Amino acid sequence: MKKLVLIFISAAVVMIVLAINHSNAKQDKTLFVAIDGNDLNNGTKSKPYRTLKKAASEAKAGTTVFIRKGIYNEKLSVIHNGTKSKPVIFQAYKNEKVILSGKKIKSAEGGNTSIITIKNKNYITISGLTIQDLTTKRTDETVMGIYVTGSSSHITLENNHVKRIKTLAKDGNGHGIAIYGTGSMRDMKISGNTVEDLTLGASESLVLNGNINGFKIENNLVRRSNNIGIDLIGFEGTSNDKREDYVRNGVVKNNRIYEISSYGNPAYGKNYSAGGIYVDGGKNITIEKNTIYKNDIGIEATSEHAKKYADNIKILNNTIYNNFFTGISIGGYDKKRGGTKNSLISHNIIYRNDTKGLDGGQLLLQHDTQNNVIEKNILTAGSSRIFIANYFTSNKENKLTKNVFHKENGNHGIWIWKEKEYRSFPKFKTASKSDIKSSYLDPKYKNEDKYDFRLKKNSPAKNIVK
Repeated sequence: MKKLVLIFISAAVVMIVLAINHSNAKQDKTLFVAIDGNDLNNGTKSKPYRTLKKAASEAKAGTTVFIRKGIYNEKLSVIHNGTKSKPVIFQAYKNEKVILSGKKIKSAEGGNTSIITIKNKNYITISGLTIQDLTTKRTDETVMGIYVTGSSSHITLENNHVKRIKTLAKDGNGHGIAIYGTGSMRDMKISGNTVEDLTLGASESLVLNGNINGFKIENNLVRRSNNIGIDLIGFEGTSNDKREDYVRNGVVKNNRIYEISSYGNPAYGKNYSAGGIYVDGGKNITIEKNTIYKNDIGIEATSEHAKKYADNIKILNNTIYNNFFTGISIGGYDKKRGGTKNSLISHNIIYRNDTKGLDGGQLLLQHDTQNNVIEKNILTAGSSRIFIANYFTSNKENKLTKNVFHKENGNHGIWIWKEKEYRSFPKFKTASKSDIKSSYLDPKYKNEDKYDFRLKKNSPAKNIVK
């Protein structure tokens, strides 16, 4: 009898669970938008809506909005929150070519204009869309392809194509993708996007700024823009909570970034100052396995604000070559800035940067660098012949170990350490207190001409940097 009771109870529990799941499944739905649709329709595949605005008004938690191919000359503003199990998704239908164009969007006086806006929303995904052609001539307007702001969290931006966002004002601002944590933000995922051909003024291609705790920026292509590629910013007054006004606890991985230069940008004139990846006051950030070339600066980590720092930045296993000013830069560009501390630069290939002969070398140590470890990197000098350029004496407790400096027949190397120039590697080792395994030798790459930086089997560098 007891067994029968247990069986009936178990069966009842299963039925209740199935009923709950069925009820939840009913809440999930799909909506469709098409350029030949009508907002009086019911939003099904056969009777789609016409506008993104209508779809957004109906897209509550658990809704996927499929957008059919075509050009949509309108903004998309996300209205409703998703949940962890029921996000709100806006997605191109079956990889169809969906373009959100800013050509007909009117300029806004004294504010922000964006094609896609997510403000104070949670669990939102934007996927597979092309966002393009938003231009302003106004100094007091910032134009953006995708803008996430407020206290938005658990946001995914994936496989989108952002291009031709432009400010034509001399002192203007524009972003391809901008995430501004004015409130507390968590869990930002930016993956598989292409961000290109931007005219940015004093702003950045892809930026996280303010109170953002936890992010991943992975597998993106960022190229051909006239200011910084990927920027992670703190201490600019973006956050309402000044104690939390910095980007932290994130990863920038497997991105390809090239042709990022501020030269000729009206905001910078003839300065080569744009980084492929720039940490400006961020903390606990890992930058790894990125390929970065033909930018002004490959990777830069510092703070532009006095007595503030880029702190615990790990720059690992990146390939950085043919950048105009320098490969990797840490520390403030003058004594009025902050600096870099407690960071690690390891296992990077830093190859023939400083192509414009600006004396930035392969690794640039600027103002206020403290307690950083530089180890197991392979550096090949460019035409300036400078490996390390350290023009400031505010270089404290930085440790150099097991680095390999590429020795080439007929070409001497130059190391600048605490304002003193060395053309003798042994003298530089002594001055910098490099460890005994730091070496000046030919690492023997497989094919330098094709930028194949794998080491040959007989490479003498293998045991040093392993």
